[in-house]
Amino acid sequence: MPEQQWTLATTEQPPEWFIQAVKQHTPASNGLYAAQLLWQRGIKEKSQLLAFINYKTYQAASPFEFGQEMHLAIARLQKASDAHDKIAIWGDFDADGITSTAVLWDGLGEFFVQNIELIYYIPNRLKESHGLNHQGIDNLAKQGCKLIVTCDTGSTNIDEIIYAKQLGIDVIVTDHHTLPEQRPPVTAIINPRYLPKEHQLFHLSGVAVAYKLVEALYQTLPHIPQHPLEDLLDLVAVGLIADLVQLSGDCRYLAQLGIQRLQADFQQPPTARRRPGVGRLLELCQKSGDRPTDISFGLGPRINAVSRIQGDASFCVELLTSRDAKRCNELAEVTELANTRRKSLQKDVQAQVTQKLTQLDLSTTSVIVLEDAQWPAGVLGLVAGQVAQETGRPTILLSTEQVKRDEGDGEAGGDEGENTSSSPSSPSSPPLARGSARSVNSVDLYQLVKEQAHLLHRFGGHPFAAGLSLAIENIPLFTAAINQQLRQSLGGTTLTPTVQADLVVTVADLGKELFLELKLLEPCGMGNPVPKLLIQNCWFENSWHRNQQDWQGKKVQYIKTEFNIRDDSTRSPFPGIWWGHYKEELPIARCDCVAELDYNTFKKRYEIRLIAVRQSENSAFNTQHSPFILDWRNLPTPYSVETRLIASLQSPPLLLEHCPTNWDDLRLWLRRCFATTFDNQQQLAIAWSKPNHQPPKEIWRTLVGIAKYLSRTNQLVTRTQLLDKLGISDRTLFLGIKALKYWGFTLTRQDRDLQFTWNPSNVFETNGDAAVAQFLAAISEEQFQQNYFAEVPLSTIIAMINSQFV
Repeated sequence: MPEQQWTLATTEQPPEWFIQAVKQHTPASNGLYAAQLLWQRGIKEKSQLLAFINYKTYQAASPFEFGQEMHLAIARLQKASDAHDKIAIWGDFDADGITSTAVLWDGLGEFFVQNIELIYYIPNRLKESHGLNHQGIDNLAKQGCKLIVTCDTGSTNIDEIIYAKQLGIDVIVTDHHTLPEQRPPVTAIINPRYLPKEHQLFHLSGVAVAYKLVEALYQTLPHIPQHPLEDLLDLVAVGLIADLVQLSGDCRYLAQLGIQRLQADFQQPPTARRRPGVGRLLELCQKSGDRPTDISFGLGPRINAVSRIQGDASFCVELLTSRDAKRCNELAEVTELANTRRKSLQKDVQAQVTQKLTQLDLSTTSVIVLEDAQWPAGVLGLVAGQVAQETGRPTILLSTEQVKRDEGDGEAGGDEGENTSSSPSSPSSPPLARGSARSVNSVDLYQLVKEQAHLLHRFGGHPFAAGLSLAIENIPLFTAAINQQLRQSLGGTTLTPTVQADLVVTVADLGKELFLELKLLEPCGMGNPVPKLLIQNCWFENSWHRNQQDWQGKKVQYIKTEFNIRDDSTRSPFPGIWWGHYKEELPIARCDCVAELDYNTFKKRYEIRLIAVRQSENSAFNTQHSPFILDWRNLPTPYSVETRLIASLQSPPLLLEHCPTNWDDLRLWLRRCFATTFDNQQQLAIAWSKPNHQPPKEIWRTLVGIAKYLSRTNQLVTRTQLLDKLGISDRTLFLGIKALKYWGFTLTRQDRDLQFTWNPSNVFETNGDAAVAQFLAAISEEQFQQNYFAEVPLSTIIAMINSQFV
């Protein structure tokens, strides 16, 4: 992977009046960090600050800001109410689409009888594309539907809208995706992209647009609804935050209100909750619903996982809207298991993609395009996002499983948005590759893909996320063309993965006070990201990793590392986690890291979530000749020289006298050394001498002799005593004991001691010879490695330690 470029947000000291204004909202701290972040992010007036922090001072936009289109939509819904027309909600399968459908189901359900006058349809992610399709419209026509109301989709489905009209079905589009060049032939289209970019409604997601339609209907027919409009806000918050839209204007306002509703409902007893399904999901992901991250890391991924794994996510609408607690518990657990499966698949595909990346020359690659016939389409968007972040390059992952056009070509991933129509398929059409694309570094991926429309079957999405399908035979041409296009637009600029930090803090700063101060910026999202904290010259202790477990206690093939972080600002460590990484990936020496400060509801503790780590400029390993490591190997008179050297030092070094047999052993010792020596600034002395090895066969004869003696005398021995006597590692001793069993020896444990007994009649020479050969080979390999470590230059040791930072 290319080396990351770390940047720190430009720091501009806010004026004192602004700091004092912020401090009024952070009584437990001086408010300086929050003031600095708000000032950096363009909040520089008192009125802006109040509207940002306190939703009660914000003036929300009227739903009729959408103008004539909203009036047309309300008029058609009123006509449907008068005529008792059957209405179909056409949703989408990602979290924004599911919550949009749920908002319309509950909201329009106040005006139309559910399951009689009102139904909904969610396309199957693995069989259908985003947006309208002819087969689905045919099914709705057979059910007598006279009106389709889309949500989070439909803006560019021109052919399908015309087809519905031919069948006598009107269409109201509510959406937030890319607009067609001309207004589609719909009854109404409510899409914030028709508004100016600076309009407070411009960044609404699909669920928020659906909410605005319901809000307009509530205002037009206020005497009909039996439940308050505000009951929909928790669903709006889930969809808004899960869809990663810019949380400004009405988006932020609706998210603030919705999170309050979400938390208030979760605090009720399970039997009294308005949305028992949402409550059960929060319990399963060990969240409480009071943080945006409870949605972005909890609810959102779980809702998305259903269609990624199963294809059909229709039941998720029932999960979000049903009042039947027992049924909701069942659906929530199905959803949780889908998410568990998603994690495992995502990890598998990530490993395969990483392997394929080793075959690419990233120095000449602007857009990464990779394909595989075995990749499950549902997780490609997630993996593409990971790769894009790690490489700094837009990434497109394609599944080339043999799927004909008439079998469906739903684009994979989430949040890609709507797909444009293509030319009609024929029985002779070639098989398609389907995939997902993710962007980074402000590259407009949607425009890049659009420029290659002539090579594609379908495509659609956002500047940062897209879905596409194309004939497998077109992949090489598409890859070359899109790379050439981006290279030309970059004009020689190099794409580099970047890590942006907002604030510099110390370990002493971490904790409740800083957490509450930074919480002032929530809800965070696009345009107002979670604050990234740079912690410099720090180190890690007590790290360990494990596979995650699902709610049934079964292991999931997804790793999480836990650790303590330390620096010189305090003697107290602070806990943290690193998702998707092993403990061995944590640096041994001093380092810099970027992290987010979080509160773990399950463990009731504040902790950091590690984002990135690199070697510190102040690290003892930052040069080829480190003053931290003393090379005392093979000294002529080691202990007399050692005594003299120690006398010249302020504090004695930590001695490593046992010659390692592999790099992992050396790293483990170094990590232990750092965990115990940072406070005293001790040096590390590698003081092993070149081993005087016995021949492997002689070591075997010694082991047999010891076993016979112990058996005859009935004496006990410890593993440590055996290891010291034989001069081998614990792993090799295990092979020796295994070989002894074929020569009639039985080993039993008594507390920490071992007892050997020998029965010559139980000798199995044939198998025993193979076991002994394995033992001898292990000794030979160990001795070879020890000879290497006895002579390896110190510069090589330092380089190997540093290599984990690259």
